[in-house]
Amino acid sequence: MNPYSFRKLLFGISPDETTFSKRGFHAVSDEVRQQLESVGETFVYGYHAALLDDNLESLSQQLDTLPNEMRGFAYEGAAMAMTLLDFLSPFNRSRFKRFVEGAGAHHIYMVHVGAGWAWARLHRNVNKALTALDPLFRWLAVDGYGFHEAYFHWQKTITQGIVPRHLSGYARPVFDQGIGRGLWFIKGADVETIANTINGFSAERQADLWSGLGLGATYAGGADETALTHLVKLSNDFRPQLAQGSAFAAKARERAGNPTPHTAQACRIFCGTNTTEAAQVTDDALIDLPYQGSEPAYEIWRQRIQNHYR
Repeated sequence: MNPYSFRKLLFGISPDETTFSKRGFHAVSDEVRQQLESVGETFVYGYHAALLDDNLESLSQQLDTLPNEMRGFAYEGAAMAMTLLDFLSPFNRSRFKRFVEGAGAHHIYMVHVGAGWAWARLHRNVNKALTALDPLFRWLAVDGYGFHEAYFHWQKTITQGIVPRHLSGYARPVFDQGIGRGLWFIKGADVETIANTINGFSAERQADLWSGLGLGATYAGGADETALTHLVKLSNDFRPQLAQGSAFAAKARERAGNPTPHTAQACRIFCGTNTTEAAQVTDDALIDLPYQGSEPAYEIWRQRIQNHYR
C-alpha cells in the first residue's frame, strides 16, 4: 500500500457520515436534503483528494473539475486534510500555508473554515493554533470548529448547549457563528425549527447564531423565496446579524468566482441588495480596520457590516 492510500485508510471519512440518516438530521423536503447532502459529499471528496495528492497544482486542477457552485466545499475539505497532515507530519508542515497563498487563495474564506474542522478532530488548543494564521481570517477557523461540533455532536452542542471547555475569550462567539451555520444543515432549512432552536439558547449567544445562519443559508442554499422571507421576519431584532452573515457569503462567492442564483436570492431578501453590493459592504468595512486594539479586527469588521444593515 502506498503512503497516500494509507493516509486515506487511517484518516478517511466514510461518505455515509454526511448523510442525513446517519447524522439524525431532518430536512423540509427530499430536494433540500439532496442539496445539503451534496455539500457534505463534496467536502469529503476534497478532503480525500488532498490526503491522496501532495502536489498542490494537480490537486487544485482536480478540485476545479467539480461544478462551480460546489467547488468551495471541496476546497474547504482539502484545507482540513492539509491542516491535519501539517500537524501530524514531522517535516513537511507548510501544506496549508502554501495552499492558502496559492491555489486556495480564491477560496480563502472556505479554506480557513476547513482548518477549523481539523482543529476539532485533533482537539487542538485553539488559542495556540490561531497564532499561525492570518490575523483576520483565522477566526473563520473557529467558525469551522463550531460547525464541526454542531454537525457531528449536535446533541451536545445544540440540544445541551455545551461549549468546549478550552474555548475562551473571543473564540466563544465565533464558535457560535459556526453553530448557526451548522443549524442550516442540521435542521434541513426548516426556518421555523431553526428560529425556535436559536431562541432556546441563552440571550447573549443568539446574535452570533443568527450571523452564522445568514452565512449558511446564503452560501449553501436549499430554501425558496417564501422560506427566506419568513426567516427575515423570524429574525426580529437580529436582522443585521442575518444580513452580515449573508454579505460574508456573497463576498466568499464573489472572490471565488462561483456565484449562484440561490446566493443572489438570499442577498436580495436578507440584505436588500444584489450580491455585488453586499460583497462591497464587506470590502468597505475593511478600510482602516484596526488590528492592534483590544478588540479583534474580525469583530470590528462584523460590527461595521451589521451597523450598515441597521
